[in-house]
Amino acid sequence: MHLFEGLATTSTLFVLVATSPVNLQSRAGNFIVHQTVPKPFKKSGPAEILSTYGKYNASAPENVVKAAYANDGIVLADPTRYDIEYLSPVTIGGQTLTVNFDTGSSDFWVYSSYLSTTQTDGHSIYNPAQSSTSRVLDGYTWEITYGDGSGASGRVGTDTVNIGTTTVVNQAVELADDVSLQFQGDILNDGVLGLGFDSLNSVVRPVQQKTFFSNAKASLSAPLFTANLKRGKPGSYTFGFINAAEHTSSITYVPVDSDNGFWGFTTNGYAVGTAAFQTSSFKAVAGTHHSYWSPLHCFSTDHAHLPDTGTTLLFLPDTIVRAYYRSVRDSGYNYALGGYTYPCSVTLPSLTLGIGSYKAVIPGSYITFQPIDSEICYGGLQPNDGLDIAIFGGIFLKSQFVVFQSSPLQLGFATKPL
Repeated sequence: MHLFEGLATTSTLFVLVATSPVNLQSRAGNFIVHQTVPKPFKKSGPAEILSTYGKYNASAPENVVKAAYANDGIVLADPTRYDIEYLSPVTIGGQTLTVNFDTGSSDFWVYSSYLSTTQTDGHSIYNPAQSSTSRVLDGYTWEITYGDGSGASGRVGTDTVNIGTTTVVNQAVELADDVSLQFQGDILNDGVLGLGFDSLNSVVRPVQQKTFFSNAKASLSAPLFTANLKRGKPGSYTFGFINAAEHTSSITYVPVDSDNGFWGFTTNGYAVGTAAFQTSSFKAVAGTHHSYWSPLHCFSTDHAHLPDTGTTLLFLPDTIVRAYYRSVRDSGYNYALGGYTYPCSVTLPSLTLGIGSYKAVIPGSYITFQPIDSEICYGGLQPNDGLDIAIFGGIFLKSQFVVFQSSPLQLGFATKPL
């Protein structure tokens, strides 16, 4: 069985459709979106790794592919376990769906009435015919193929989209008319709202479309949003303002490298537990939960870092990962499982990552991903071999308060109550 990952991740438009100008009906200034509980679905560790390689258009190591296909990971789980996926409400043409907000992609696609009833079982769907403000764009199509072989495709429309108290009129929405079997099993997720940069949306033809944030930011009190993911419980996103109650330190800002459509930044080192800080400059990307595949021209210099709300795991250069697990008793790289494992009974050390003058501390308890059995656990920290980028996914983001700001273009990091 092929695999899919429900984690981060909208349509981008370089040239607006002349007959459908995007405009703002509501100028709310700022709003907050509370997540629902993580959905009752989990994936195996190898499946998480494979999906992330696919998302960033890279070839996964052969042993990871074999391990992932040997265990598709599609099982029911306690909704608060493993923090695989967080969901938030979005209203399209008066119809509310539950979607993933993903800073690692820029497509806004949803389950729609164009799908057969066998494909929509258990999902909420968007029906353009039930909206007086909808419009299907003739000749516009989209198609996504993910690294694990799963995929979705369909047509493109526009409609009025409400998130919190902000409304965007004529927002482009990608309407699925075909989804693979893997997606159909992810029954509580009805789509993805990408929060990456417009240039990352390359699946819509003939014209790229803009993201919801890109269209809405002019109406916000400030052109920013924040991610406050939680461990084992719902977190929240705020748009247009920074909620002082959500962070406990001053916010450290660093420049963003958006050349590839991601929220990229540079880190300056690491420390394992109480050991001395090691200087090591590498680039990263930040993201929020949903690691579906996205077209990408990979960064080619050093190591790129992304904070990605759409990816569950934390992927770092191999030298850092090996240094971390050397401090964990009886841990090691398990080729059969495609990643680092360790005894569930051990206490993991913290991991500190340097971002500008800020030292982001990830508690050891946050670095466990999931148990493989009653004795062995799969690590939430894994090497980024072959990716050319380091990805700061949910393992990192659950431990930090993060600000995504478009003007000036920067990322902010701060401590928060854990």
